[in-house]
Amino acid sequence: MANFVARRLLQAVPVVLLASIFVFALLQIVPGDPAVSLAGPQATDAEVRTVRDRLGLNRPMLEQYFTWAGRAVRGNLGTSFRGGQPVLQQIRQSAEPTIELTLAAFLIEVTLGVALGVLAGMHVRSGWDWFLTAFTTLGIAIPHFVLGLVLLYLLSFRLGWFPVGGQVPITENFGQGLRSLVLPASVLGVTGAAVLARFVRSSMAQVMSQDFVRTARAKGLREGVVMVRHALRNSLIPVITVIALQFAGLLAGSVVIENVFSRPGLGRLVVNAIQGRDYPVVQGTLLVLVGIFVLVNLVADLLYGVIDPRIRLS
Repeated sequence: MANFVARRLLQAVPVVLLASIFVFALLQIVPGDPAVSLAGPQATDAEVRTVRDRLGLNRPMLEQYFTWAGRAVRGNLGTSFRGGQPVLQQIRQSAEPTIELTLAAFLIEVTLGVALGVLAGMHVRSGWDWFLTAFTTLGIAIPHFVLGLVLLYLLSFRLGWFPVGGQVPITENFGQGLRSLVLPASVLGVTGAAVLARFVRSSMAQVMSQDFVRTARAKGLREGVVMVRHALRNSLIPVITVIALQFAGLLAGSVVIENVFSRPGLGRLVVNAIQGRDYPVVQGTLLVLVGIFVLVNLVADLLYGVIDPRIRLS
């Protein structure tokens, strides 16, 4: 198992390296000059050059990248151009609401998606299967921000059941925090559950037709034991892959949802940094998100090895 983990960690290194190069280069080719933005519209060319020299933007791109990457390896993501705060400190302050939203949406997605997918896979061409088809079609077709705006209008503006926007930490006030979390988490979770349920249904339907499932039933095992110990476990490999990708999608979707529901978080932090040409904040936040994606995929690989020990030998 230790060798399996070591191999997966080594495979993650080039992924993070390539992602860091892409993130850094992408911002370099984006139109706009942060020095001009910081100096102000009335600044002279000399003042703009002074700002550019102070920020190190006049140095060659390769030199800028290696300086930034060397600091990032040591845990220093730089300093914000605008706020003057360390980027890592800003990310820590903004991460808690995003993690809270992502975990709540992930819980909704996995619970609803797996439950509907298993029921539909067990009863192909039944009422459950038709319901799942309609649910997944609507869930995939409706974008996050459209569903968010519709629910915000109906349940907040019209009925007043939930707050219009903002965020209250659950650790400070559980009731208010939960009310502020229900709508954005439901929007992210339900749309993700539609995709997950479709994959679970296909995987379960395929496994249910296998000989070992019929053999387990012929031995007289209870249906619940057949479903959990034989069918569900053997259908989990492709499902885990989808869950890992969906978790990454939840983090990406939070950028939009946090703006729709006026919630603080990494999404708002990135959007404000892009608008203000605050390159260190954008680069640092994207690098942290890439690291989270790599970690999630590593966990998925480890789960593969737990479910099917043969994978550890591959």
